[in-house]
Amino acid sequence: MIRNIGALLVKGVRPRDIFMQHMAKYDSPTKGKDGTSHFGDLDVLHIVSPISMLGDLIPVMTGVAMAGRYLGQKTVAMTWIGDGGSSTGVFHEGLNFAAAQKAPFVLILENNLWAYSTPVRKQVPLENLADRAKAYGIDSYIVDGNDVVAVYSTAKEAVERARAGEGPILIEAKSFRRLGHAQHDPAEYVPKEMRAYWEARDPIALYEKFLSSEKLLDAKSKKEIEDKIDTLLSAERDFAENSPMPPAELAETGVYCTGDDCHKIQAKWERPVAEVTPPRSSVKAVWTVPGFGSGKGSGGANAPIHFGDTQPAEDAAGNGTKSGKDRKPRGKTPAKVAPKKTVKAGTASASRKARR
Repeated sequence: MIRNIGALLVKGVRPRDIFMQHMAKYDSPTKGKDGTSHFGDLDVLHIVSPISMLGDLIPVMTGVAMAGRYLGQKTVAMTWIGDGGSSTGVFHEGLNFAAAQKAPFVLILENNLWAYSTPVRKQVPLENLADRAKAYGIDSYIVDGNDVVAVYSTAKEAVERARAGEGPILIEAKSFRRLGHAQHDPAEYVPKEMRAYWEARDPIALYEKFLSSEKLLDAKSKKEIEDKIDTLLSAERDFAENSPMPPAELAETGVYCTGDDCHKIQAKWERPVAEVTPPRSSVKAVWTVPGFGSGKGSGGANAPIHFGDTQPAEDAAGNGTKSGKDRKPRGKTPAKVAPKKTVKAGTASASRKARR
């Protein structure tokens, strides 16, 4: 998802790369051609470049998951969507496609209760968005999105199940968007009581409390971690600010991929290619659909529907008609002619008088 900077940092993206992307600097992953996090790293970090349209990454990541399975890789694809994005058509198309293909794919649905200024209850007649998974016959989880340990444990289990071939899995993480949709949005539409409730459930504060209760964090170690983070971010910010702006002539490059001089595209096979290429992968282009029903054959009798490996309708009907070149055209049956009605002279005369 375009706005999921946290996921990028967890995957190993350096803060300087995110800073430079937003500053449009030359040393950024996109060389200053993008002002947000539209970048990826397939080779090292295994990140697919995002698409800004909400929901569109779902069918894309389904395809990535299917490609990995085809190449013999034991990969699982994952992406994110919000409660508002789950109402887009491509969300349902993509999730249905993933379910039909049993793709090793995990979708995180972050239900933060607001799609810009629209509360989730105004756009979805469901209490749990995880129930959307039922329509596609796939499993789902509901997790407290502000509980770091619960989210990690649930996601880990879902990924393991998807990797084992149990198909796509949907995880609804219930959370809250504490700020507005963007800097221009003060989010004054959020009830004060709702904000106060979720402010008390800050996920960082809850995780610190958990670590302290488990004797994994004390005041000294917390201070050391915070100082380390501050030092890192200061150095990364300085690097980004000192990075040059891109030269003007760079604008005309990279519009189209020109092959290996742009970037090398090559499948990474982790299984014998012969397993998925002819003749071992070849199948006859016919199939049987038992119990599909029957219809009227051209001979006039009931006949099973023909799918290429079953008998044609006329042959299976057993009505004695011939098929193909041996079939003789039937003679036309003369249509019955209704007898003409005769009108008595007296009646006709009375009708004429009535019309006058």
